[in-house]
Amino acid sequence: MRINKFLAEKGVASRRHADDMIAAGRVQINGKVATLGENVEETDEVLIDGVLLSREEKKEEYYIMNKPKGVICTVSDDRGRKTVMDLLPESVGRVFPVGRLDYETEGLLILTNDGDLAFRLTHPTSEIPKTYLVRIEGTMTEKDLNPIRSGVELDGVLTKKCKAHIVETDKAYTKVHITITEGRNRQVRRMFESIGRSVAFLKRVSIGRLKLTGLDRGEVRPLTEQEIAYLKGL
Repeated sequence: MRINKFLAEKGVASRRHADDMIAAGRVQINGKVATLGENVEETDEVLIDGVLLSREEKKEEYYIMNKPKGVICTVSDDRGRKTVMDLLPESVGRVFPVGRLDYETEGLLILTNDGDLAFRLTHPTSEIPKTYLVRIEGTMTEKDLNPIRSGVELDGVLTKKCKAHIVETDKAYTKVHITITEGRNRQVRRMFESIGRSVAFLKRVSIGRLKLTGLDRGEVRPLTEQEIAYLKGL
């Protein structure tokens, strides 16, 4: 089994973050620094930051968080900034965030130690719809959103068609719901910037049918069995 998948199945990190850890030299296999793409056996001795990884079967855990702004979606930060891990109750085991919300964005975030689920939810081919509430400075019309809906160019590649509609507007601001099926870096902000609009507030309110309801900023709760089954069926 490849080392990144092995670490994901052990609940250490998502495959993507596991690759970052391996590239940084933080992972050892049988006393040697691991390399990207290297295979590992269950009987091998794997260390993370010098700590031996337990061979015990992990208990799968699934949580939903209302991530506040000013918190980063990583397990640790070398600059000492607050991470989503700092908001978890002490009773929560070793989990990691599925995907990322940028530093200034808040809203729905899934955390788990189920590496296979995390991989499926974040893989580009999954095209799972994610809905955001966006507050734009100034007044907009439905017609102004047409370029967003049709696709705008980011880094030389058009974004996929998406859904967007105005939920509230006045002279000072406009609130928009936008649903995308991609996950490019800072995508929603950059989509609006491409049509000359500044995003003053951004919050993810749903992933598929999983909605952010009943959680204050910074709060966390376990996913229900029904919610877990739904995510595994996506």
